[in-house]
Amino acid sequence: MFLKSAAAAVALGAASGAAEEPSAVAPMALGLLIRPFPDPAKKIALVHELGLPTCFLSLDGYLGKYTPALAKQFADLLDKNQVTATTAEVVYPQPLKWNFVEGPSTIGVVPPAYRQARVDALKQTSDFAKLLGIKQIQTHCGFIPEDPKDPLYEGTVLAIRGLADHCAGNGQAFLMETGQETPTTVSRMIHDVARPNLGVGLDTANLILYGKANPVDAVKILGLHIKAMHAKDGKWPTDPAKLGEEVLIGKGDVDFLKVFRGLRAAGYTGAVTIERETSGPQQIADVREEKVYLERMIAASANL
Repeated sequence: MFLKSAAAAVALGAASGAAEEPSAVAPMALGLLIRPFPDPAKKIALVHELGLPTCFLSLDGYLGKYTPALAKQFADLLDKNQVTATTAEVVYPQPLKWNFVEGPSTIGVVPPAYRQARVDALKQTSDFAKLLGIKQIQTHCGFIPEDPKDPLYEGTVLAIRGLADHCAGNGQAFLMETGQETPTTVSRMIHDVARPNLGVGLDTANLILYGKANPVDAVKILGLHIKAMHAKDGKWPTDPAKLGEEVLIGKGDVDFLKVFRGLRAAGYTGAVTIERETSGPQQIADVREEKVYLERMIAASANL
């Protein structure tokens, strides 16, 4: 079992040099994006209570606090709740402005002022995730320039290449989460970085929220490179300064049936991670409803 293997990997520690392989999850197994800080026991138990076999760990709250003891705590909680952690992500350190005006200068590894700090954070997260047997590290790389001759482009290529190489050393893929850039720009970055473990974390809503692409078309462009997926829905932006609105899955502009059919055609075998940006009881109610909707869409997409 993956989680027992993860606990064993933690016990072996750095001396072993490598975590054991995680057991595979079923193709398109549903999961939940969780931010486990400061109560991982509660957050991981929630995944189990919702009947979801996988989770995606957003670990920003733990930066600077990664230890083998924390990894063992996570492994034990995942094992207890029979949940597989498929991917780990950080976007910190701050500042991060999720809008069109300040976003380009604050998000990801594109802005030179924050690039090294973000690279360091991602490398630390990769090393921590290795103790848990997590094989994918993901982040928002930022507003990658569409013009490959933009002065920021070459430095971004080098930063992403370095991250891909670090993750490769830990037996992991490094994934660029969709959102701030067009699918063609993401495809160009994959080509220019030229590392086989560089892939894409498809966020279906972000492509719409940032006004960059219809996710159905994005799958056509990036399909073979998609290794993780956030199931999220949204509406196109109407204010030039603000992102579009994230909404309950099934109430926005994402055509999930066509997205899942496109992913199947591309051979996608990863998880489908629900991300709902509400909180508290409302988030739990929303996720329950979204789970039923996605189960229906995933099943229907098998009938090509």
